Amino acid sequence: MRVDALGCGPPSRTLGPRMSRAARGSPTMSSPNGLVTIVGEPADPALGAPVLLHNLTGFLDAGAAGKIAVDSLCAALPCEPVAEFDLDAIYDYRARRPRMTFLTDHYGEIEMPSLRVDRLRDLAGTEFLVLHGPEPDFRWRAFAKDTLWLIEQLGVNLTIGLHAVPWPAPHTRPVNVTSHGTNPELLADPRQFVGDLEVPAHAAGLLELTLGAAGHTALGFAAHVPHYLAGAQYPRASIALLNSLAGQTGLQLPMDVLRENAQEADDDIARQLSAEPENLEAVHMLEQQYDDFMARLEHADDQATDISDLDPKDFVDQVERFLAGRENDEDH
Repeated sequence: MRVDALGCGPPSRTLGPRMSRAARGSPTMSSPNGLVTIVGEPADPALGAPVLLHNLTGFLDAGAAGKIAVDSLCAALPCEPVAEFDLDAIYDYRARRPRMTFLTDHYGEIEMPSLRVDRLRDLAGTEFLVLHGPEPDFRWRAFAKDTLWLIEQLGVNLTIGLHAVPWPAPHTRPVNVTSHGTNPELLADPRQFVGDLEVPAHAAGLLELTLGAAGHTALGFAAHVPHYLAGAQYPRASIALLNSLAGQTGLQLPMDVLRENAQEADDDIARQLSAEPENLEAVHMLEQQYDDFMARLEHADDQATDISDLDPKDFVDQVERFLAGRENDEDH
């Protein structure tokens, strides 16, 4: 990992000599459960209460949309470390083994994961915070409580999660975003795409619940990634997340590189689709269902509109064939 004046690297680090903040003569602060330590300087009160956005990898990030969005910000904006979590206490290294190199007759480097908070400045110089890294495997409640402590120590007034979900929508239509939060009245985009659901729990969701119970405002954005692209990198959804973030907070965020990457991905998808007529038929069917759903959503009166009203049975077989075709293409 490289950290320089232009941005922070991804949430991992190469094992090697490191000088702690205490060794540099500055005090550190540890959380009640000992999972996170503040290692950076406190925010300037004159700049106002910062926004904290978070993305925890490993779950609920179809198309890696949230990770791509956060990584693009950390690479493009001025950045400095603020806090670091003790991953040894909450991470299963055997379940998600780090990568290391073997150089002929000896081991070279190992890229150790990290879960940390960085301070960034947007294009207008406004400070905001980013919590990024792998989702904890253990001690979720302690993680949520220590993150709550950290948020209060840093004076955060708004927390926003970025993630993505597989969705029965075609890549040829705009990427929609489901907004949620502890105070729905604050959502800039109040459209409701789903009704009540029971979903697998995740640390980011527990964090939102914990913050809400403590009286803090926590929001989240979930981009709708075409389900046949959920396992690929889909930067088009990352742009949708950053647009939602900017619309909610007023942050001025760099997206030129993301737009270039999204166009390249779109072109690649179009090339693969054009090879098989049945793939185009499957996407066309998704387009019709998507357009029907969006029309009912925009013109709904008192009746709730739910994506579950769209019976996926009639297009599942074609989508599965499309998926199989993509896998075969990638194998050759």
